[in-house]
Amino acid sequence: MSKKTVVVGMSGGVDSSVAALLLKNQGYNVIGLYMKNWEENDINGACTAEDDYSDVRRVCALLDIPYYTVNFSKEYMDRVFKYFLKEYEAGRTPNPDVLCNREIKFGPFKDYALKLGADYIATGHYCGILHENGVHYLLKAKDSNKDQTYFLNQVSQNQLENVLFPLANLTKPEVRQIAEDNGLATAKKKDSTGICFIGERNFKQFLMNYLPAKEGDIKTYDGRVLGKHSGLMYYTIGQRRGLDIGGQAGDDGRWFVIEKDLKNNILYVAHGEEDKLYSRGLYMKSCNFMPGTPNGKSFECTAKFRYRQDEQAVTVNIEDDGIYVYFKEKQRAITEGQYAVFYLNNVCLGGGVIEKAIF
Repeated sequence: MSKKTVVVGMSGGVDSSVAALLLKNQGYNVIGLYMKNWEENDINGACTAEDDYSDVRRVCALLDIPYYTVNFSKEYMDRVFKYFLKEYEAGRTPNPDVLCNREIKFGPFKDYALKLGADYIATGHYCGILHENGVHYLLKAKDSNKDQTYFLNQVSQNQLENVLFPLANLTKPEVRQIAEDNGLATAKKKDSTGICFIGERNFKQFLMNYLPAKEGDIKTYDGRVLGKHSGLMYYTIGQRRGLDIGGQAGDDGRWFVIEKDLKNNILYVAHGEEDKLYSRGLYMKSCNFMPGTPNGKSFECTAKFRYRQDEQAVTVNIEDDGIYVYFKEKQRAITEGQYAVFYLNNVCLGGGVIEKAIF
């Protein structure tokens, strides 16, 4: 019987390097594929693309596997970055990593891998998958601190077909140890953080290159003007840092953002008690349910409203005009443009974009 071929998405990091190693050790014919999703002439570079590709070459040479590179910069610009800018312009806070998985890594990347003769594709994501009777279940990883199912909540059933996640049952320290034991060049490489195309640069300065900032007033609900904001797009609900309005006479407690009024270009803030930030639910226009829409119009499960958050008990009601999610306990700073992602025990049920909080 001939070996099955797996094309592994190689990022130049330790996770994808170990994924390729494990699959080769399991007897697969492994091919590495490096994606370039961002192009920029800036002298500092937005990503460490050249260094990353160099690490991919070194790892693949050690593993004695072929490797290729493919440029998806245009697709990324059209399908991810333009959406990112449009959402910020609308005063929302998008998560481009979620969209990148659906629109690039499990889209054009998978199509390209199939052209290379892949029977399967694999990535270094920390999550698991169960293929059962033609249905594909996305499962949480063993390492709850690194679980990345949140970022895969928009991937479809078709996209999950013939996908492998070799790191499902490993913790990050175990992955690094495997890399070190096998002499992989990426064993001690620092994890990438934040959004790739911004890299180590100041987020605000980066956004200014693409969206014109419009200065406006920072106010309290009783009409007091406390200062000026540099553009509503640079602030998120619940934000405390970077407001530059500390030391207001007679005020105790830290200031935080409670509302962005786009129509009048006003940033509303409050201090002291944070009751105004806590909501009892949220509304979404739609949800990408995996593997399909649950039976019945209402069900209970757990949910996350941002990546670094413990799961919260919720009731989900599917109505004709959208989906309403009610929390067992009120939640702080529900943010428009982010994703609400649902779980039932170990299974990720999918998720959708938060349109608004329900108070």
